[in-house]
Amino acid sequence: MKLTLLGTGTSCGVPVIGCQCEVCRSADPKDKRTRCSALVETENTRLLIDCGPDFRQQILPQPFRKIDGILITHSHYDHMGGMDDIRPYCQFGEINVYADPFAKESMLEMLPYCFAENRYPGVPAIGLHEILPHVPFRIGDFEIVPFEVMHGKLPILGYRIGPLAYITDMKTINDSEMPYLEGVEVLVVNALRFTKPHHSHQLVDDAIAFAQRVGARRTLLIHMCHDVGLHEEVNQKLPEGIELAYDGQEIML
Repeated sequence: MKLTLLGTGTSCGVPVIGCQCEVCRSADPKDKRTRCSALVETENTRLLIDCGPDFRQQILPQPFRKIDGILITHSHYDHMGGMDDIRPYCQFGEINVYADPFAKESMLEMLPYCFAENRYPGVPAIGLHEILPHVPFRIGDFEIVPFEVMHGKLPILGYRIGPLAYITDMKTINDSEMPYLEGVEVLVVNALRFTKPHHSHQLVDDAIAFAQRVGARRTLLIHMCHDVGLHEEVNQKLPEGIELAYDGQEIML
């Protein structure tokens, strides 16, 4: 099972348009972050987690093969804004997309032409499936268990896929969700920056505390803005087993 972090940045991406800070001007490729998305795959099955506005750029370096399912964490544009770019993958057949009720309705509103009775030729062929927290479902080689985290006041989905847990845009999590994270080996979780609290995202120290609570062997921090600092400098300060992720990073599980 291979995890590829296609994008690890927050909603503005890094560099931020018009910004001249040292992170946005950095020549280190690991300081350049597109919007959050990930591939989880075996030889037989390929899943995409979120499909943001940078999807085309992110997927071009990857082998062109069937996408068996797209898991949507929530309805915000930086996580769903690239859905029209899945069109080339529809040559393999209809693409199944899985979302909670709110994100499902948002997708119907965002892409009405994909679900019209008389569809314009060439629009993405999407099979849209409603999923709920704690109700497992299977796609190919993977059993997927959605669980709930809070993005401010908005309930959104995290995903448990075997030894992997993927969480983005979390501010808090209810204690009742923690059993779904038992035995996680690799945790992917959001960490916006070090200072200046945000109303709907956790900071790096919050993510570290959460990672230590989960007890995963390895934690990769995602959804970071330019305020987090330079990749190499920050990684030297983080506790053992916790690291800033970077775009294109591959992890074997």
